[in-house]
Amino acid sequence: MDTLLIITILIVFFALAFDFINGFHDTANAIATSVSTKALKPRHAIIMAAVMNFVGAMTFTGVAKTITKDIVDPFTLPNGSIVIMAALISAIIWNLVTWYFGIPSSSSHALIGSIAGAAIAAAGFGSIKWSGFLNIIEALILSPILAFGVGYLIYSIIKIVFKNNNLTKTNKQFRRIQILTAAIQSYAHGTNDAQKAMGIITLALIANGYTESTDIQLWVQISCALAMGLGTSIGGWKIIKTVGGKIMKIRPINGVAADLTGAAIIFGATLIHLPVSTTHVISSSILGVGSAHRIKGVKWGTAQRMIITWFITLPISATVAALIYLLLNLIF
Repeated sequence: MDTLLIITILIVFFALAFDFINGFHDTANAIATSVSTKALKPRHAIIMAAVMNFVGAMTFTGVAKTITKDIVDPFTLPNGSIVIMAALISAIIWNLVTWYFGIPSSSSHALIGSIAGAAIAAAGFGSIKWSGFLNIIEALILSPILAFGVGYLIYSIIKIVFKNNNLTKTNKQFRRIQILTAAIQSYAHGTNDAQKAMGIITLALIANGYTESTDIQLWVQISCALAMGLGTSIGGWKIIKTVGGKIMKIRPINGVAADLTGAAIIFGATLIHLPVSTTHVISSSILGVGSAHRIKGVKWGTAQRMIITWFITLPISATVAALIYLLLNLIF
């Protein structure tokens, strides 16, 4: 077995490991509100999220193609296989560290920052396709801002429509609706997040000469969808506790507004083939809903800690990936 094939197999393994970790790290966000309001029992929520994430992952490939070709050129990237392996290891490390501390950080930021950092270490700043890279960064920055605004607007409308209704009765009705909105949000999550690993594997296949097309092969799509579904089935209780209870006290009516907002923003990004941070989008939608409900009810200390993590993820993961690349380059 030649070295290139071994490296390719390792990359596929690390990419699926990243997707598996993403499943219990990021997918927890999609069901956090429904679990915290007891609309769904934890086990039922996880099973539903796993199924809906798998279905979502099998539906689209546009985001995967963006990851494959818009950050670096897969056909000309020097030492591409080592760059990709370094990026995956860096992103996995960051995901595990933030999961351990229960911080809902962005797997997308970690992965994209890691790809850029490893590529720069390998071939300098000229190796980055700045137009595509900046488009992705813009999407990562604007999507949580948009989620905050839409969440604020949707909940404000709901408050006006149901202002004369009995609060207990309304929350009971919305608890049933939340089962549907949690499923929709899980599906939207699968359409965007699972594709990132698909794009990475395809990038590796091109860089190592195993394919000349940016089209996502069926085995890649199925394996990534399964990895995320299995990761989701493990659950991510630390993240669920943070998103579901430490931002604000969530009631079913709040959860429905946040779920609808998150699903709309994530699915919209999928349709225009842009990766976004589902963590940022869902957390920001909750912040928007909380601000519309009662601004003093939002636990801004938790929000501040999350925002700091969001800002430092990309540069830290890029630096870690660059160092890992230099180390791997000595080994291989």
